[in-house]
Amino acid sequence: MSETIVKPEKPQWKELFTEVVTGGLCTGCAGCIIACPHDVLSYDDKDGNYKPFHLDIDGGREDCTHGQKGCTMCTRACPRFRTWEPEIDTHLFGRERDDEDVFGLSLDIVLARATDPELLDVGQDGGFVSALLTFALENDVIDGALVSSLEGDGTNWKAEPAYVTDRAGVMATAGSRYTYSANTLAYPKAIEAGAERIALVGMGCQASAPGAMQARKAGKIARRLSLTIGLLCSKTFDDAIFEELFEAKYGLTRQMIKKMNIKGVFQIWTHDGGYHEVPLKEAHAWTREGCKSCPDFAAEHADISTGGIGSFSDWTLTIVRTEKGRALLDQMIAAGAVEVRPGDDDPAGIALLRRLAGVSRKRWPSTAVPMPGRLPTPPAPAAS
Repeated sequence: MSETIVKPEKPQWKELFTEVVTGGLCTGCAGCIIACPHDVLSYDDKDGNYKPFHLDIDGGREDCTHGQKGCTMCTRACPRFRTWEPEIDTHLFGRERDDEDVFGLSLDIVLARATDPELLDVGQDGGFVSALLTFALENDVIDGALVSSLEGDGTNWKAEPAYVTDRAGVMATAGSRYTYSANTLAYPKAIEAGAERIALVGMGCQASAPGAMQARKAGKIARRLSLTIGLLCSKTFDDAIFEELFEAKYGLTRQMIKKMNIKGVFQIWTHDGGYHEVPLKEAHAWTREGCKSCPDFAAEHADISTGGIGSFSDWTLTIVRTEKGRALLDQMIAAGAVEVRPGDDDPAGIALLRRLAGVSRKRWPSTAVPMPGRLPTPPAPAAS
């Protein structure tokens, strides 16, 4: 009696489409698109979709002829496909996390800010990311960075992916946008420019993509995405929030807005010197669909994760996660590019980090691959 030979599974677009894209797990990071070697995937950011789709010319919406022949690059790049979290954790940190690692694995937490007055002024919450990118570009650490920018002259506040290679580019794209930009989609521009060492700046959904590609051996793209800077993020909003909330209720058109931030409320500064606050609960209806199941507030797979939470609005809460991130920060400190203070100087900020990360991890669906998903349950009180 002959023995049945079971061939190893080679999951491809068909599985990715069913399990992630239409399965409620897709964050719209576009990692699958830039990893596809056959250019049969594209991106839909219209009407709140923010998702990849397969071109009809090759296998239709749900399948891929290249996948049928053995191509698995899209699933190798997806940071939400199957056992993505333990795979990336093991690759980056040498072990899987446990329930105590609510905001991911890390080496250190500090408060940091730029020492350059210009970078401090244009940057968000201490300007640390602007200082880091500028330092890395000017000291031959990276060739360029994938970031977000504003379309056209910036007055319409439409976020879009951008590739920057110098200080001027960093300054032009500094600051936060709270609608979504799949920064990975600027990767082709970096390749056209001949880049081999590319930094990716993005929220947790995007920051996990390089780690997924590296853990699953996705070839050149995994090597080229050599530095990941993560942004703390509870959620992003659909672009329609500008007309349907800010303008309709508060009379704030896109063209009026100069700067935005979130500090418990939507803070909006206008070009005429005005300042306005919009309660976050009013913005919930415009939460981007891809954020509703995302478990990663703290950009847990970045080399360095950053955010403007805590008691000090002019310092960046900075989580150093990898030895690569630690070495870069040490170089910046030695060069005087940033100043730092211990994270313990802001215990309220650390507590908020832990709480917001715990809330996000509870979003992960119970029907998906299990993961440590919540803060440890406190012990029940002893019976009296």
